[in-house]
Amino acid sequence: MRIGELSDRTGASRRLLRYYEEQGLIVSSRCANGYRSYDEATVDRVAQVRGLLDAGLPTRIIRQILPCLDKPRAIHFPDATPEMLAALEEERDRMTARIRCLTRNRDAITEYLEAVRAGARADAASAPGGDGS
Repeated sequence: MRIGELSDRTGASRRLLRYYEEQGLIVSSRCANGYRSYDEATVDRVAQVRGLLDAGLPTRIIRQILPCLDKPRAIHFPDATPEMLAALEEERDRMTARIRCLTRNRDAITEYLEAVRAGARADAASAPGGDGS
């Protein structure tokens, strides 16, 4: 697919997609006319990159961990510093806390919806001409 379609499908601007490519976060091939061409997997890769950037990770770290996101394999990071590992651990722990919070919020919304729907059914059943008459 060309960059315009990738932009439409991911919500990322063309400029941002070119930046991701410059940073080595996504790759394209070139058509005979010089246009960029991306494969289908790039749609998911852009979502992964955006999520990691939203989580606060810099592109240099994202570039290093991207191989882990597809299919885990033997990966060697010759420049993995203790600081980088600590930053990743901190980010992982922050994500875990956010996931717990989101899960609690989702569960609370689900309980609220169930209660509202149950109340609406009870009201409908007790109304004149309803099932409870």
